[in-house]
Amino acid sequence: MKKIIILVFYLFFIFTNKAQEKVLPIIDMHLHAMDINSFGPPPTAMCAPLLEYPTHDPKDNYSKEWSEWLRNPDCENPIWSPNTDDELMRQTFEVLERNNIYAVTSGVPHIVSKWKNELPNRIISGLWFARFLGSEPSVEEVEKAFKEGKLEVFSEIAIQYDGKSPSDASFEPYLDMAEKNDIPVGIHIGTGPPGAIYIGGSPNYRAALHSPLILEDALVKHPKLRVYIMHAAWPMLDDLLAVLYSHPQVYIDVGIIDWQLPRKEFHRYLQRIVQAGFGKRIMFGSDQMAWPKTIEVAIESLESAEFLSDEQKRDIFYNNAARFLRFSKEQIDRHHQK
Repeated sequence: MKKIIILVFYLFFIFTNKAQEKVLPIIDMHLHAMDINSFGPPPTAMCAPLLEYPTHDPKDNYSKEWSEWLRNPDCENPIWSPNTDDELMRQTFEVLERNNIYAVTSGVPHIVSKWKNELPNRIISGLWFARFLGSEPSVEEVEKAFKEGKLEVFSEIAIQYDGKSPSDASFEPYLDMAEKNDIPVGIHIGTGPPGAIYIGGSPNYRAALHSPLILEDALVKHPKLRVYIMHAAWPMLDDLLAVLYSHPQVYIDVGIIDWQLPRKEFHRYLQRIVQAGFGKRIMFGSDQMAWPKTIEVAIESLESAEFLSDEQKRDIFYNNAARFLRFSKEQIDRHHQK
């Protein structure tokens, strides 16, 4: 009887401590608040990971093929989108709360504003910027929004879809404004939807713009600019390492490649960056669009990386982004209280 009582108390102690364990915070540098119809009538689905990319016969319409693939993905356990904007918001919020995530969120402006109003302690307002998205406000409008506190991060800058480099003269005034106002900037360099040129809306997208070397002239011209390369410029690994080595102010996020790429490929890419000595400049990102569960797949893909130490994982999940965003000690302490 005495042994049973001791066992009960022991189990009670274990389970109580487990319940009191804090969920360590995560900063997602790459989240989107989108119209659920952005990928066609819902529900749509995505493979996470996407082990085989779609094939295409040029006699057919690729845009139509891609839309059909999103409704009939070729994988065993596709992740399906919700059916409404409200469901997308609610499901995303559930994932953020469950995993103690603070997210830099861009997308459709009025939807970003709604998400910020609904969950102000976790949503960090970002600006999704590209002509193909129908969202290219003037420099004056962007500056005003930041000064009024309506925006916090100038990201995601997706001008690659417009066929533009961040070093393009037409984008120079925006970088100048961001540098002068110390606004953190996130630039899409790298992967988009497979076959993005042919999907519609972005005929000027070019694979050549996947190289982070296109950022160099802008970096030299704006040495005080706080900037991160989104998608870690996959698959241009050697170019990325050259940029990180030459420009120590540059950070990266691993949005979408941490759940869409085959796991071995993502780990290979990430391991090279870490082994090259740049683990302090890698930040977590999900690039969640219409499939909230992909956020947790992205988290698991980093947790399962055996080549990362616990300290390196915490750097990627939180510490590096907190440093980049210049969070105060009070903010950091508050995030760790959950």
